[in-house]
Amino acid sequence: MTAEAQRGQFDYDAELSRYHPRLLAAMDVRPDDHVLDIGCGSGLTTRAAAESAVSGSALGVDVSAERLAAARRLSEQEGLLNVRFERADAQTHLFPAEGFSLGISRFGTMFFSDPEAAFTNIARALRPGARLVQLVWQDRRHQEWDVVVRRTLATGRTAPDTGGEPFSLADPAAVERLLTGTGFTDVQAIDVREPVYYGPDADAACDAVRSLWLTRHLLAEIGPARAEQALDRLRASLASRQTADGVWFDSRAWIVTARRP
Repeated sequence: MTAEAQRGQFDYDAELSRYHPRLLAAMDVRPDDHVLDIGCGSGLTTRAAAESAVSGSALGVDVSAERLAAARRLSEQEGLLNVRFERADAQTHLFPAEGFSLGISRFGTMFFSDPEAAFTNIARALRPGARLVQLVWQDRRHQEWDVVVRRTLATGRTAPDTGGEPFSLADPAAVERLLTGTGFTDVQAIDVREPVYYGPDADAACDAVRSLWLTRHLLAEIGPARAEQALDRLRASLASRQTADGVWFDSRAWIVTARRP
C-alpha cells in the first residue's frame, strides 16, 4: 500500500497502473519537449514526462494542494530538476502563450465546468504543431466499478451531475467537435481496455470505494439505517472479485490525441 493510500486519499496511481504504460506510449515524449500535465495529481505522469524530456521540462498543474505537495516530495526524492508543479485550474490559469510543445492528461480533463473555455485556454498554451494527449473514461456502462457501486447501493435514483463528471468526454464525436471548435485538429480516439485496481483485499477495496464521491452521495441518500446493509452487499461484491493480486474492475477508456495547428 502506498503512503497516499495510508493517509486515506484514493490512490489513483495504483488504480490506474495498467493504463500508465498505454498513456506513456501515446505521449511519446521527446528529449526537448516542454510538457504541460493537466490535472497532474501526485505527479506520476509529470515525472515520467520529465524523465524523457532530458533537455526540456515538465509542468504539472492541479487544484489539490495536498496532491501537489506529494508530487513535489516525490520529484525531490527522485532527483528530478526539470519538473515543477503549480496549483492552478487549467480552465482559467494564465499559462505562457505557446509555452509548451506537448499537453498531456491522465483522466484530468473531464471535470471542467466550461470545457470550451478550458480547451481554448489549453490551446493558447501550446505551440503550433504541439500535440495534446488525453486519457479519458468511456461511458459509465463500460466501467465495472461504477456499475457495481450503483447496483449494490441502488436507490432508484441517479446521482446528479456536479457540473463536470468522470464521463463528460466519453463520446468521441462530441469530443472531436469540442476540440476542433477550440483550436485543435487531427482529433483521434483510440479504444483502450484495462482493469483498474482497488486494493489488496475486499476490506481495502471497500475503503477505497467508500472514498469516492458517488459512494458517499448514494450512502447519504439511503440513510444510516440502510447504509450498513448496503455496505455489506458492496463488500461481498468486492470479495467476489478478489484475485491473487488484489481486487480489480474491468474498465474502458479513450486515448484522445489532437494537434494544435
